[in-house]
Amino acid sequence: MDLNQLIIDCKKNDRKAQEQLYRLYASKLFSVCLKYSRSYSEAQDNLQDGFLLIFNKIEQFSFKGSFEGWLKRVMINHVLQQYRTQTLLRLVNEDVTKYEEIEIDDENISLDYLLKIIQELPDRYRLVFNLYVMDDYSHAEIAEMLSINIGTSKSNLSRARLILKDKIEQFKNEENTTFPSAK
Repeated sequence: MDLNQLIIDCKKNDRKAQEQLYRLYASKLFSVCLKYSRSYSEAQDNLQDGFLLIFNKIEQFSFKGSFEGWLKRVMINHVLQQYRTQTLLRLVNEDVTKYEEIEIDDENISLDYLLKIIQELPDRYRLVFNLYVMDDYSHAEIAEMLSINIGTSKSNLSRARLILKDKIEQFKNEENTTFPSAK
């Protein structure tokens, strides 16, 4: 079955088509949820709830642009909405006009470790970091999505990078520490 027919069938609430769509995109959308969630189990919950939302909103997809991009946007907006409704997202409204660009040297760092430390970031920093770095949203788009000003978005990104850089340096220092051998 081609993708357009699958979408048409999903718009008709065909359960088999919905199941097939889920199987096609669950792993890709789970990685999106994992980036924005604090834990694996929270990401699983967000994925399930997000797919319910996708099935409810699939009628809005007009076959213009990428379907996968549409799915991803719905999922990201769903996860962000969870933070808004749970009042877990408490962004500091600070007007920072100057922020330091931090480069993270991650050539010797595993993807699992990077994901772990990104998930450990405070909500406001993790969301801005993922939206900007991982999903290429501009600070203006992030500010609108999170109802903050652009300076706050830039500041939160800078602070997230600082935290990540410190954790990576700490990890590298621990990795380079040699322990005396027992004789």
